[in-house]
Amino acid sequence: MTKRELAKVYEPHQVEARWYEYWASRGYFRPRTDAQAEPYSIVIPPPNVTGSLHVGHALNNSLQDILIRWRRMQGCAALWIPGMDHAGIATQNVVERQLAAEGATREALGREAFVQRVWQWKEQSGGTILRQLRRLGASCDWDRTRFTMDEGLSKAVREVFVRLYEDGLLYRGERLINWCPRCLTALSDIEVEHEETTGKLYTIRYPLADDPLRHLLVATTRPETMLGDTAVAMHPDDERYRHLIGKRVQLPLTTRDIPIVGDPILVDREFGTGAVKITPAHDFNDFAAGERHHLPRVKIMDLHALLAAPLLRTAEAEPSVVEVIGGLPVNKARPKIEHMLAERELLEKIEPHKMALGKCYRCKTVVEPMLSDQWFVRIQPLAEPAIRVVEEGEIRIIPEAWKNNYLGWMRDIKDWCVSRQIWWGHQIPAWYCETCYGRPFLKRASDGAAVIPSDAVPIVAKTQPQACAQGHPTLHQDPDVLDTWFSSALWPFSTLGWPEQTEDLKKFYPTSTLVTGLDILFFWVARMIMMGLKFMGNVPFRDVYIHALVRDAEGQKMSKSKGNVIDPLHVMEQYGTDSLRFTLASMSTPGRDIKLAEERIEGYRNFANKIWNAARFILMNLDGRRAAVPAPERSVADRWILSRLNATIRSVTQSLEQYRFDQACGTLYQFIWHEYCDWYLELAKVSLQQPDSSEAQQTRQTLLESCETVMRLLHPFMPFLTEEIWQTLPHEGESIMIRPYPIVDPTWEDQKAEDSLSLFQHSIALLRTGRALVNYSPSAQVAFFVDSLNPGGPVTLRALKTALRVLGRGPVEVLPHAQWNAPRLLRLSAQGLTVGLHIQGEVDVKKAVDRIIKQRDEEQKEALRLQGKLSNKEFVDKAPPEIVADHHQRLAAMTQNQAILESSLRQLQAMA
Repeated sequence: MTKRELAKVYEPHQVEARWYEYWASRGYFRPRTDAQAEPYSIVIPPPNVTGSLHVGHALNNSLQDILIRWRRMQGCAALWIPGMDHAGIATQNVVERQLAAEGATREALGREAFVQRVWQWKEQSGGTILRQLRRLGASCDWDRTRFTMDEGLSKAVREVFVRLYEDGLLYRGERLINWCPRCLTALSDIEVEHEETTGKLYTIRYPLADDPLRHLLVATTRPETMLGDTAVAMHPDDERYRHLIGKRVQLPLTTRDIPIVGDPILVDREFGTGAVKITPAHDFNDFAAGERHHLPRVKIMDLHALLAAPLLRTAEAEPSVVEVIGGLPVNKARPKIEHMLAERELLEKIEPHKMALGKCYRCKTVVEPMLSDQWFVRIQPLAEPAIRVVEEGEIRIIPEAWKNNYLGWMRDIKDWCVSRQIWWGHQIPAWYCETCYGRPFLKRASDGAAVIPSDAVPIVAKTQPQACAQGHPTLHQDPDVLDTWFSSALWPFSTLGWPEQTEDLKKFYPTSTLVTGLDILFFWVARMIMMGLKFMGNVPFRDVYIHALVRDAEGQKMSKSKGNVIDPLHVMEQYGTDSLRFTLASMSTPGRDIKLAEERIEGYRNFANKIWNAARFILMNLDGRRAAVPAPERSVADRWILSRLNATIRSVTQSLEQYRFDQACGTLYQFIWHEYCDWYLELAKVSLQQPDSSEAQQTRQTLLESCETVMRLLHPFMPFLTEEIWQTLPHEGESIMIRPYPIVDPTWEDQKAEDSLSLFQHSIALLRTGRALVNYSPSAQVAFFVDSLNPGGPVTLRALKTALRVLGRGPVEVLPHAQWNAPRLLRLSAQGLTVGLHIQGEVDVKKAVDRIIKQRDEEQKEALRLQGKLSNKEFVDKAPPEIVADHHQRLAAMTQNQAILESSLRQLQAMA
């Protein structure tokens, strides 16, 4: 691209689209093909095809892009694979809502036509989020974009399903599952969100069958499920009830008797009454107890979670009970049950009770435990190696604190229900022969699909068979589809072409880093580890970086109902993409949620403007000549900035290696704003006052070298701004994004220059403190003295006398402080350095005294607060180390400043 000048003001929207198209059109997002390039790969956590970019996506993908750009610049064959998840339930809901608006239903449309309609929607409207990721600057290899329902990934899904079945790790059976009565599908345990709520604990009287005047007291939070009870349990060691084990009780509101059993696993003697009802068809713990005691399973709810009259009759509920609650949902049936129990004097008491209410993670409907025929993955054999690789460090979980969460969940993992009763998704590759079964399958009234009997034997195959083993063509495919997470569990290798042995698979598997949120550690990450080990014989990635959640400025979860959502698309339009990216990365402190406010983003927009203005200053002062001057031969200021830049390169690189994005951003911000702009550019202006001098030419060379290096160092974080500036500088290559990332240069290290500038900065800082205390305006020319007790200090200060005069805004003398001679002189001393400031007639000394007293008192109050926190062992033990260190640093600075204030106060009081 031809060289262009920088505009007076940085306008991100005039820059971003142009550079993104430039990068994409030249293929810079593709990995290098040279054999010696080390592979580095990331697979994107596939966003839902229904999704739109929210601030969580912006964080996740900004961090991935920082890593991939950094590794690309380091010379790696860097591959970032994009893609989308078909999001079975969510996508089906979107299209069903469209049909409803048209007065149609999926059942009326039929399965094949409905699926075609979803594909049509996907092609026209799905994938909006991938287009929005380009706006974020995501440098994915878009030529390799994958979709969990495309042909290659569908082939991988069928391959895995068949092999799991053949290995005995996949089975179909009647089990209790989580059921969403709105989505009408099974859910896995981790698809159920638990919400704390206050309900009721009902204590019900169960009359003894052989002596109805006596009764057991049974406590429950769900009295309506009592109609499906098949036993009452108590602890066999409970002396209150031991003599009752083996007897029977009358089940209230029914005509049934049920047994009393002893169960030390189910019953907590300290909870409730010590007697527990067992409802195997509607409670997970009860289901397990029912299996231990060989109890029948009595269903009382239909798929819509209604207390169905036919089921109630089968459960032998009294006719009057069936008449009152038959067909009612749980929330309406419960008070009627309560009323009937009270009428019969079977309700002992009702108490408030806190409990966790399970809800569907998609639609937030209350989930019901439901007895159902489903497909399950036998998970324990897969979990054991997945535990080992994390324990032994083959996979690192970062921050490490989440490692124990992962291991704890994996050690208590349950079989995974992988079938879903929807139409959009990978239909289960299993067929059933009606002829071999011996009688016709029933048909569902809603869509005419075959209802597969529990005892029908499946034919599992990668492709549809034409007939069963006996030659019968009467085959029906299982109507269920696979859980969306089943296909995404294969993502690290299916996206690389598996089950084919592709070159991408050989080169880029295992992938290098997975960047994800904590909320899908178990949904997705654990399952990818299990599937990668099973089918690739190797881990799917080396590092798992778990980033924080983004909340609002008060720490609340963002939601449209609260009106506290920050829209990243709006923010990027208003403040620029780079500002948003840098803000999110700078706040990514391990283990701490991000409390995001637009003011923070605005602050980093100001940072971008600061960089822009610095670049404009540098460009205006370059003269087109290059001076090949070794670093050691340059001025103190030039040597200092190169040494500080070298230290910054080392620190940023180490922080990125450790996934400390926050520290990397902090280092960059501190160096660019406070060292480069606030100090070096001001010192460079001093050198440039004599434009034809050799020192000025050396400074121009340093300005060019340092600015170009800073742009490369900053590029992964702020790609658009840095490309725009870099292209205006004299440079080599077509784009900054394919130039080498800066590395530490030993020839730039110069501790002597750093010590010299540190003394200079300290001098100016003391002088500015004195000017502020007496309220001199920033532009006022004020004479001052300076002296240092440090070895070589006076020599250094004399060498920098011109810079001291310019930045100190006044004539300066470098003299031993014993020789200072002035009628009114305010002396400020710290760390062996003393600055003397002339107090001239326009200064109101009395007001200065009052200001210092007020400032001293305020700082003392703050110092006492910090001391109190640091002396609190609980705070020191629990607070993040960086917070504790910051408190110590602030307290030390305040202690030093207190000494300066007290000394200044005494001097000014004497003058007054």
